[in-house]
Amino acid sequence: MLSVMKTLLLNPPSFDKFDGGAGSRWPVSREVESYWYPVWLTYAAGMLPGSRLVDSSPQKFTPQMVINLAKDYEFLVVFTSTVGFESDCRLIRAMKEQNPSLKIAFVGPHVMNQPHQSLKATEDLDFVVRGEFDHALVEFAQGKPLQDILGISYRANGHILDTMPRPQLHTEELDALPFATEVYKRDLQIENYTVPFLLYPFISLYTTRGCPALCTFCQWPQTISGHAWRVRSTDNVVREIRRALQLFPQAKEFFWDDDTFNIRKDRVLDICGKFKALKFRWSCNARVHSDYETLKAMKEGGARLFIVGFESGDDQILKNIKKGATVEMARTFVKNCKKLGIRIHGDFILGLPGETKQTMQKTIDFAKELDCETVQVSMAHAFPGTELYNYLTENGFLRTEALTDGSGRQLPHMEYPGLSREEMLEGVRRFYDEYYLRPRVAWRIVKEALWDSHERKRLYHEAVEFLRSRADWKKKARQGVGGRRPAVSVPAAAETRSGTSAND
Repeated sequence: MLSVMKTLLLNPPSFDKFDGGAGSRWPVSREVESYWYPVWLTYAAGMLPGSRLVDSSPQKFTPQMVINLAKDYEFLVVFTSTVGFESDCRLIRAMKEQNPSLKIAFVGPHVMNQPHQSLKATEDLDFVVRGEFDHALVEFAQGKPLQDILGISYRANGHILDTMPRPQLHTEELDALPFATEVYKRDLQIENYTVPFLLYPFISLYTTRGCPALCTFCQWPQTISGHAWRVRSTDNVVREIRRALQLFPQAKEFFWDDDTFNIRKDRVLDICGKFKALKFRWSCNARVHSDYETLKAMKEGGARLFIVGFESGDDQILKNIKKGATVEMARTFVKNCKKLGIRIHGDFILGLPGETKQTMQKTIDFAKELDCETVQVSMAHAFPGTELYNYLTENGFLRTEALTDGSGRQLPHMEYPGLSREEMLEGVRRFYDEYYLRPRVAWRIVKEALWDSHERKRLYHEAVEFLRSRADWKKKARQGVGGRRPAVSVPAAAETRSGTSAND
């Protein structure tokens, strides 16, 4: 076995309740506290003997705790984000002061899109990885020279250099990666991960990488995962599920965090046929194009819930963002899911190109018509490297680069003629009010909680946090939308959790 550098892989503590990287598609602090698994970091962690994966926010690691921890390591990998980048740079400065010989790499969409800017932002970075980073990190930890590692940018002789791009992993290579669940067992507690609409505790995995859809706002296919759809073999996925069921008998549900699990019918039918014999429950990200036969096979294979990005109730806005779906397709999809008893968590976005006060209300009305079990409303975020970011910049609609306030909570950062940022913020509040304060919906939620003690506790906690955030939205809308303040002072603020007490 090759000797390797002792490696710490880190989701950093950028803000309080920050669900910021390696699995989160919207890196912000959650108004209702919830966390997605750091799946992307597990593969390198599983290939590096002696490594450790730390997911700071759900594990309640403070900045000072990770600074102290880094003293014992030779190589640090940080999954950074656009929102948390400045805070992460301050964090590694403190780590270098404690451990000057520590080698540091940043990974994630932000540094992939802005590799040179990222390296110029801090002298403490040794290199950044552009794209999939599994093997680049392993090769460095095994001693391979930077100039020989594909897909990275690094500093040498006063210049920033880029190595040749690394080809994306395909089926045989994806099958050869370690199981994420083995690293979960080694380094994480699945009880630390909770998402309001998923059963608790749940486990999150990928069965594919990439997404051929062209949605202009979606960060992952335009950065790390790419548009090329690449799959693990269905037998490989089944082997991990069998193993995970042994490792985590307490898990109530699995979640397929693929960009779009149901993108190809033949694979869905194949994998769901194999799931059927395992008799477990699962949920996934899904698009509205699947027909009734496919949905029926998914239900019979254990499907319980789909996260569906409806985005808007206006067909022109859907065209503007290249969604590849229509309002009528969404209606048919939801009708078929209801017929089969599959629950839906509907995702909607306010502030996409073409948005007006009238289209916002149209989307709210459309959501009420669909009547999904739960909904999530986001303000449009334009991440660097996405087509949406370029469109807003070129047309002068981007008001600020700041995606969040000083606590890591989402704020609108674009503005259109006839639609202000304050009106978008107010639109989110009104969306939630009009949707959830309907007597029928409120009773549906309470009725489920009556039969489940964990659900009752969760519902109470979320209701308190929701009402608190609702009041904050109204205040911000009245006072105007503010800019971003520093997230944490490192290490001065390291005695308490990062950010302030308090979101997708």
